[in-house]
Amino acid sequence: MFRRLESWPDWKIAFILSAALRVLYSGMAAALSFFLHPDPAVIHSNALTENLLTPGSWRYALLGVWERFDTLWYLRIAQHGYDLPRAVIFYPLYPAAIRLVSSVLPGTVAALLVSTVGAFFFFWGLLRLGREGLSDMGRLRMVLLVCVWPTSFVMFAGYAESLTLALIVWAVVFARGGRWGPATACGVLAGVSRPSGVLVAIPLTLLALRSRRLSSLVVLLTPVGLLGYWGWLRWSGRLSVVEAYRIYQGMTLAPPWASVGEALRLIVADYDGLLAIKLGLVLLVVVLSLRREVRIEDKLFALAVILQMLMYTGRPLLGAARYLLSAYPVFVVLGRYAERRWNWKQLAFYLAAFGFLNVLWMWAFLNWSLVF
Repeated sequence: MFRRLESWPDWKIAFILSAALRVLYSGMAAALSFFLHPDPAVIHSNALTENLLTPGSWRYALLGVWERFDTLWYLRIAQHGYDLPRAVIFYPLYPAAIRLVSSVLPGTVAALLVSTVGAFFFFWGLLRLGREGLSDMGRLRMVLLVCVWPTSFVMFAGYAESLTLALIVWAVVFARGGRWGPATACGVLAGVSRPSGVLVAIPLTLLALRSRRLSSLVVLLTPVGLLGYWGWLRWSGRLSVVEAYRIYQGMTLAPPWASVGEALRLIVADYDGLLAIKLGLVLLVVVLSLRREVRIEDKLFALAVILQMLMYTGRPLLGAARYLLSAYPVFVVLGRYAERRWNWKQLAFYLAAFGFLNVLWMWAFLNWSLVF
């Protein structure tokens, strides 16, 4: 089966994977919904939980089970805009896309559809990026590792991750092909999708300088999306994103080493195994990013993703595993390892190990037992 997949066009592989994972995760969530036993006190300690669907119905199994944590905020913003101060933490592109699609579909369905389409374009773009230096087998193994990466299920939840990832990788794909207009458009949109999206300005700028073409300088407009959102918040009298994080999440800006130090303290003092896994994944991404074969623009982007993630303290490494999905160069390196050093048994071991962690995170997410 995998031998046949290797020869398929990139878009077709991406479509098959995204469709299969949509069915798999929806089926798993529906099945698990009848066995979950979340603590009502934990549920209602989260915001916007007053009107959740009642467990036990098929509507809950198919849709309500995905209405967790940030998804509730995105659905709220799509329907009511930024009417609550805390909402400014959630950037506007994903809820805008939900609002557009919800003109013909229910809100939760729209959110899941947008995420699934984003995952399709992310897989497609990643396969395109892998053409340089990877065989067809290596590119397929690379994208399979992405599919099972711990917390990768979030690409099919009501979160902005897959949309942001797609915009980042396609910005780089277009820039490497000398298509500076589409690259800039993707970069601008990435900046209003998630905070990490604006970091794609790093590889775009370096690629533009290397091209020595005047037309490439349009990529300098990449931060306009993020700055435009921040400017709108200030103009409209709303809280800044940094202030909202401090007030509502208890997270303040701090040097990266402060976050790492706090994580190490909690791991040792509280025997926090989950935090240890997160820190281990961060270290893995750092090591792979620093490898000699990684392009300088990719290396700097991956390291910038990690530094941005570590710049908030309060709850160290919150969301770290899913934020690391943005570090696309690391998956290209993993694809190279899988192609040249791993046989199918070794690949199966790593897929199973990552996949096991992914399922555990998904269980915790669905059971309201994890601040994601």
